[in-house]
Amino acid sequence: MNISIEVMVNAPLSTVWSAWTSPTDITHWNFASDDWCCPSADIDLTVGGTFTYRMEAKDGSMGFDFSGEFTAIEPSSAIDFILEDGRTVTVRFIETATGTQVIETFDAEDIHTGEEQRQGWLSILNNFKKHAESL
Repeated sequence: MNISIEVMVNAPLSTVWSAWTSPTDITHWNFASDDWCCPSADIDLTVGGTFTYRMEAKDGSMGFDFSGEFTAIEPSSAIDFILEDGRTVTVRFIETATGTQVIETFDAEDIHTGEEQRQGWLSILNNFKKHAESL
């Protein structure tokens, strides 16, 4: 099952692309709720390059690495990657008259319901929107 989420970011495409691909920016938005954080982000934005974003509860009770490999990159337009568990993700960036639309589509996993996954990923995308619009 594929799940798609999207958000309209009130910022130019260049700002949105930079916020999505800069390790420093990633640490400011890559978490689903205020009681989590992203203390580190390593990214090699090349086809065959890898990324690892550390996600942790602020109280130290749990954490995990979100990581994978880039399979296609169209600068300022699209990023495709495969996660460690083999699921694929596509991210599209579309400049409009009012900002930049970001559309993320990912393969669902089998542990959580589709709606739980949709809400979790959408929370992260909304954090991204807030961060990108603040730049």
